[in-house]
Amino acid sequence: MIRSKRTASTEALYSPTPPLSPQPTSSLFEDVVDALRSPSPESNLVTDAEVVESSEIGDPFDDSHEIGELEPSSNENPFHDSYEIQSPTAMVGPRNVAHTEESAEVEVLYANLGKLKSLTKKIQGSLTRLETNGRVVKEAIGPIYNNTQTLQITNRNVDRINEAIDKIRQPLDAKAREERIIDAGPRNTGLPDFLNSMDRIDRALAELKVTNLRSNQQVASEFSNLLSRGNIQLQDLFLNIIKENLQPVEPLHYITKQLPFPGLAQDQISQLGQISSFISSSSRTSQHAQFETPTDRIYADVRGPYLATSLQNLATASINTTRKKTPDAVYRQGTNGIRMYASGMEGIFLTEYDNIQQIFPREEWGFVFDITCRKPLAEFARTLRELNMHIKSNLTTDCFLAYEVIDIVTPLSLRFDSKTGELKGPLSDAVKSIRETAKSSLSDLLDDVRRKIQSIMVLPTDGASVPITAETMVRLQEMTSYTQPLASILTSIGDSNWASPPSTGSSNSTTTIKSLDVGADGRQLLANYVTDTIDVLLSNLETKARVLLKGKSLLGVFIANNVSVVDRMVRSSELLPLLSTSASGIKLETWRKKGTSLYLDPWRDPSAHLLDVQYTNRSMRPPSGSAGVIDSAAVIKGLSSKDKDAIKEKFKAFNASFEELSAKHRSLSMEREVRSSLAREVQAMIEPLYGRFWDRYHEIDKGKGKYVKYDKGSLAAQLANMG
Repeated sequence: MIRSKRTASTEALYSPTPPLSPQPTSSLFEDVVDALRSPSPESNLVTDAEVVESSEIGDPFDDSHEIGELEPSSNENPFHDSYEIQSPTAMVGPRNVAHTEESAEVEVLYANLGKLKSLTKKIQGSLTRLETNGRVVKEAIGPIYNNTQTLQITNRNVDRINEAIDKIRQPLDAKAREERIIDAGPRNTGLPDFLNSMDRIDRALAELKVTNLRSNQQVASEFSNLLSRGNIQLQDLFLNIIKENLQPVEPLHYITKQLPFPGLAQDQISQLGQISSFISSSSRTSQHAQFETPTDRIYADVRGPYLATSLQNLATASINTTRKKTPDAVYRQGTNGIRMYASGMEGIFLTEYDNIQQIFPREEWGFVFDITCRKPLAEFARTLRELNMHIKSNLTTDCFLAYEVIDIVTPLSLRFDSKTGELKGPLSDAVKSIRETAKSSLSDLLDDVRRKIQSIMVLPTDGASVPITAETMVRLQEMTSYTQPLASILTSIGDSNWASPPSTGSSNSTTTIKSLDVGADGRQLLANYVTDTIDVLLSNLETKARVLLKGKSLLGVFIANNVSVVDRMVRSSELLPLLSTSASGIKLETWRKKGTSLYLDPWRDPSAHLLDVQYTNRSMRPPSGSAGVIDSAAVIKGLSSKDKDAIKEKFKAFNASFEELSAKHRSLSMEREVRSSLAREVQAMIEPLYGRFWDRYHEIDKGKGKYVKYDKGSLAAQLANMG
């Protein structure tokens, strides 16, 4: 394509027409030159002058050169022909024309390559100068940039300082307004507005303390004084509200009618709650916060005496009801006012706890309830101490009052603990002395039985039971009304440790720990104690009766009568189910058999007279067995006169002994059960022997009744009449 264009140009040079510039070739070269002259993005610092300087290379296609002046020059262009163009027709050869065009192009390319190398060096120089200039600019502008950042930070700090100053000025500006509210008081300004003002003062004071500026110390002191004045006014208002309508109540009225105890009015609770909440919050956030807030103490100081005064009548009644008309009268359950006292205390305390829950924060409920109840609990403890003194003075008769107090106070403390989480410890401490007295009473009751029996100087000559038996059984019957407290006490003492009084002093706690059986059944321990008491009673009575009573039959009747009284009182009370699983029944039966044996011992004498000697080797051998019919006349006929006299004496001796013992039996005082039981025992002993003896020898007096006074029927009737 280029070659054809160049041929056309050559032809145009020698044509007769005016010469034209070689447009295609010149245009290509000018495009390259223009591209080199135009500033590129990568070398935008190259000036136009530098481009102009690069145009010193000649343009081989410049129109100022004439064709005829071209001469071969090996120095300038090695590709030129070494001859001059003589004729235009010679230049039209295809080969020469192509060679000429290629030479021109190569020459242009070499020129451009040199030009590019020159431009590259200049561009590198420009980059070096640019880097140097950039470093200079950085060194010049860097400090300015850093100073600008510092100025921006300083500007922001100044803005914040202005904001802090504005915040500091806000409470200072509000001081006059808050002071007017505090001076007016909560009643004049209204409690909500007053509390809001106090809250603003509190926050302002906290902000002033955080700034820690010396210029704010005076203002902080003024705010602190203002806050203290406000707190005093709130506490005074709290006190005045609590004292409104503070009249003691009569607990008996609410107990008997089963009415709830009156609490604080709802408007009072609302105001008291707002004040307490603010003061509690202030106390928690203060630097010297204490567990007890001023409102806690105010509430306890006012409501505590109110509770104590309301319960005073019940405390007095509990003391007065201990007085007895008969010194030896045994205390009966429920006759003392302690149960009513405890019921009233429980009702009024729980009502007070409801008030506390509505007024104070949750974390203060237990503490406020505890300090509020201290005064009435102290009065309750004093009442229990007085009751304990009375019980100690009448231990054998009024120990049951100690059991009742334990039975009342112990469950009461557990109910308080489950509902409020408080008062279990104080109530346990209050009843501790009575509990110790109740423990010692168990051994004292046994000693009392021994002392009373030993002090007996005369026993009934008719074998009747003594009063100590009934008294002891009445005590044991009364104990069944206090199975829970007694089970607890006996468990702490241990099985059979009641035989001796508990030790005192430093060893008391050690003894209790050693004897404590956590797996023991308290009800079974009570049954064991009752059994031991009965055994102590009967054994001491036997010992005393052996000294004072003459004759085994009298001794036997005495023992049997006392055993009968014990058995009857056991069966007629709650002692029967209590002793059903113990060894008490076996021991009573042993004592019953012992009394019967002693009574029957004299009856062995008439029984001995009914015994005879039979000779089986004689011709007249008596028939054996019950089926045989005995011929009394034949038996008598076979006896010698000496044997007959002996049989007569046996009948006479039996009659005398039987009549004597029968008369004595009827003269003795016996319990109905004892009389019938002993009569059956005598009949079982005498009747079989007499019947056999009578069958063999009743013909000894031939029916005259001189020796044989009783036939079998009459003797059986006599024995039956004994019961």
